[in-house]
Amino acid sequence: MSSQIPILAQQVADVLLTRHWLLAAAESCTGGGIAVALTDIPGSSRWFERGFVTYSNQAKQDMLGVKGETLTKYGAVSEVTVAEMVMGALNHSDAQVAVAVSGIAGPTGGTPDKPVGMVCLAWQVAGDAPVVRTEHFSGDRAVVRAKTVEHALRGVWALCKD
Repeated sequence: MSSQIPILAQQVADVLLTRHWLLAAAESCTGGGIAVALTDIPGSSRWFERGFVTYSNQAKQDMLGVKGETLTKYGAVSEVTVAEMVMGALNHSDAQVAVAVSGIAGPTGGTPDKPVGMVCLAWQVAGDAPVVRTEHFSGDRAVVRAKTVEHALRGVWALCKD
């Protein structure tokens, strides 16, 4: 785990507590790593509402309402898909803010268009449009996943601090 993750998780906790907001996370490539980082903090139930680990396409559809057409046309690792994931996390929870991630952590699964280390992330405050980005992280599977968790937490904090 990146040494920054516990610090970032605490910053997220602090800003959510200040706003009296709950957070939901929709995760694919991190396999619940965001939820683990957040729930490592005692008392996290006061601001972490729930996590969805939607590793398969079917889980993305069943749990978050991602459209099958989206997955067919754009794939699981796409900005369109994570936008639908983050909206689904808000729609299927009591949270006021959500984060979603989907990527190719490797070492296999990459293509020329979607190489290993490519991760799509989305953040959304209820009532606002999603903020979506694609990042390219280098390193092995564990490093890509840790960098994804770190980047996801930074994004939540940035979105909520204003």
